[in-house]
Amino acid sequence: MLSPMFGIIETGGKQYKVAVGGKIKVEKLDAEEGKSVTFDKVLLVAASDADVKIGKPYIMGAKVMGEVLEQGKREKLIVFKYKPKKRYRKKKGHRQPFTEVKITDIKV
Repeated sequence: MLSPMFGIIETGGKQYKVAVGGKIKVEKLDAEEGKSVTFDKVLLVAASDADVKIGKPYIMGAKVMGEVLEQGKREKLIVFKYKPKKRYRKKKGHRQPFTEVKITDIKV
């Protein structure tokens, strides 16, 4: 049984499993909405169970192309610090920026 082609890319210090037509939210990229982006740090590409290419650490010449769908911020996280019995409390919020990318093509 053939499984669809997928790959593992590295961007923003994290690794993501991607497939053609899939959407991923990555750390903020410097690209406008509607523009195309290319990921060249490809760690693994698998077309089927028998045809798997693994990079050392990256596959030379492999690229994953995508289209930027949205630039935004994630949900707010509350950062709360306190020291017991010392009347020290700090409450702070943080919203991490992200870029949503739709994967259009995987080239080996």
